[in-house]
Amino acid sequence: MPLEFIGMIGTREASELHGAAVSLTGGSIDTAYVRKFAKVHEDGGFDRVLVGYSSTGPDGFNVVNYAANVTEKLKFLLAHRPGFVAPTLAARKLATLDHFTSGRVAVHIITGGSDAEQQRDGDWLDHDTRYRRTDEYLDIVRQVWTSEEPFDYEGEFYQVKQAFSDVKPLQKPHLPIYFGGASGAAVGVGAKHSNVYAFWGEPIAAIKQRIAEVKAAAPSGKSLGFSVSLRPILAETEDKAWEKARYILSRVKENRVKAGIQLPAGVSARPQAVGSRRLLEFAKDGEIYDKRLWTPIAAVTGASGNTTALVGTPEQVAESLFDYYQAGVTTLLIRGFDPVEDAIAYGRDVIPLVRQEIQRREKQTATVA
Repeated sequence: MPLEFIGMIGTREASELHGAAVSLTGGSIDTAYVRKFAKVHEDGGFDRVLVGYSSTGPDGFNVVNYAANVTEKLKFLLAHRPGFVAPTLAARKLATLDHFTSGRVAVHIITGGSDAEQQRDGDWLDHDTRYRRTDEYLDIVRQVWTSEEPFDYEGEFYQVKQAFSDVKPLQKPHLPIYFGGASGAAVGVGAKHSNVYAFWGEPIAAIKQRIAEVKAAAPSGKSLGFSVSLRPILAETEDKAWEKARYILSRVKENRVKAGIQLPAGVSARPQAVGSRRLLEFAKDGEIYDKRLWTPIAAVTGASGNTTALVGTPEQVAESLFDYYQAGVTTLLIRGFDPVEDAIAYGRDVIPLVRQEIQRREKQTATVA
């Protein structure tokens, strides 16, 4: 598969560097900021941008609709949490959005790793039960997208009779499905339903192992893509990049103290999300992995989001991103701690280098063959 670059846009200026909040999708909505942020990614050569989900944030369907109207070719990855909109309605909403964006939408299924997040929206199911519900949810969504006849469905969580949609996705056979989840309960569901399985930024050896686990759980013959999310920290020299990384870490700590957020300590501070726990274990065991995967920001934030960084010059970071590609990764989600300025730098200084190296290797292979 060709390598895909994904960024992330939000509805306000926010990051761990600008405040204690990780989420770009909470708080106020600044439409001018959304327009600028989306255009920066489009102009920078990103293929797609993620629009995240939180239980307190703006509605992602409307964010995507607006951002699509102020861009021309940029694609979107809409984070969606199953269970709060009926699967039949979700399928029609997504198919409709696909038409109004000229086929530029994919959906990122986030089942949810935090009971507190789920309960804000009235969901009291436990972690593993949520994944069983997601399995049924996606069964129905995909059938609504593709069925030419009304159908019935009898499951543990959903029962529908004569379900059907006149509107089908513009993309065939349906919108691309991305899927996130690090637990054992997640792997089987994601391997069954997704086109792209997403991981947070773990060391390359761990990513290879996780790719193998998901492939083993996938239906026979199914082709899957794999995504890794990272937070590159760039500077013109390696020393300056590490100096910048340490400055960002100090600011993150200060912001959390000012907000009255206690630094993670001990078992009681461990998050429920398995992906977060994995990042914290890596941070506990080492500060730097591979050539430049840096874990301390994940450690001080409780890994409440994709918080592992690649630190170095654009050339060094591009080399590390290419290493993930060689390990079997087909999508790289990169976002910065200074969201807009970093997106500009990635598009200008990093993405072209990675793509050039891929082209060089492909030409080399073709010449040898």
